Amino acid sequence: MKLKMGSMRLRSKSFESHGRIADRFSGYGDNISPALEWSDAPKGTKSFALICHDPDAPLPRGFTHWVIYGIPASATGIPEGGGKAFKEGVNGAGKSGYFGPMPPEGHGPHHYYFWLYALDKALGLKAGLDRDALLAAIEDHVIEQARFVGVYKR
Repeated sequence: MKLKMGSMRLRSKSFESHGRIADRFSGYGDNISPALEWSDAPKGTKSFALICHDPDAPLPRGFTHWVIYGIPASATGIPEGGGKAFKEGVNGAGKSGYFGPMPPEGHGPHHYYFWLYALDKALGLKAGLDRDALLAAIEDHVIEQARFVGVYKR
């Protein structure tokens, strides 16, 4: 997928950009998804999709922590723990929903990339897609994307 960055912004009140993700949002804590907000979506946005991925995980392709889509164009965020209001896909553990940071003990800091995709249509995808299936489904429909990064170390 080509990188299509623009003026759309993604942020969180739960942690600062490149800041430490609090334990409560981790698999060692409450395992609740952080609040996310976005602004300046491009003209023509019909829906959004979001992926949280850890490329630092000790796996060949990293670890996907959250796949969420079917977010209407009218949305400007996802409240803390609020992913179930939309379609959730399968995370790297093979389960639906959010799976908080949980790097193995002794690992250095891991980076959690929250990618928001503005799409040119509401795709009507079924729930349960994994990261690769979602990226394949939205590839020709991404108008713009935004990224927000958090860091976690146990």
